[in-house]
Amino acid sequence: MKSPKEIKVLEKVCEEAKIKGKITKDNLAQLSEALGSRFTKAWDTIQEKRVKKYVFSPSKRIVWIVVGREREYQIMPEAGFCSCDDFYFRVMDREANICYHLIAQKIAQAFELYDNIEEEDRLYDCLMEEWKKVTA
Repeated sequence: MKSPKEIKVLEKVCEEAKIKGKITKDNLAQLSEALGSRFTKAWDTIQEKRVKKYVFSPSKRIVWIVVGREREYQIMPEAGFCSCDDFYFRVMDREANICYHLIAQKIAQAFELYDNIEEEDRLYDCLMEEWKKVTA
């Protein structure tokens, strides 16, 4: 399956960042041009330190969370999934290619701009239940 242009730009910039170990003004400009307001929201999310990587021990399970405006959203980067409404209503309906939470997670991971939170495995189920809750 062919990736949309904006996803390709995001992946390319993140890969370059991993190699260079930094983000450049050119990288930011490329992302802004390709992703528009979704990049702006994602970048604000990163700057506000709202991307969290939970590492559970001893299992070493990893759960990515992005703190959104309404609640915390679970991100599954390998699956390209986010638990937000934008993902369900726009990405799944193909009105958009990616939500800003996924963009924020991908950039934060590439540039290591996330909070790394270590928790014990005994808290995994409790936290997963909390993250799965839908607020009305």
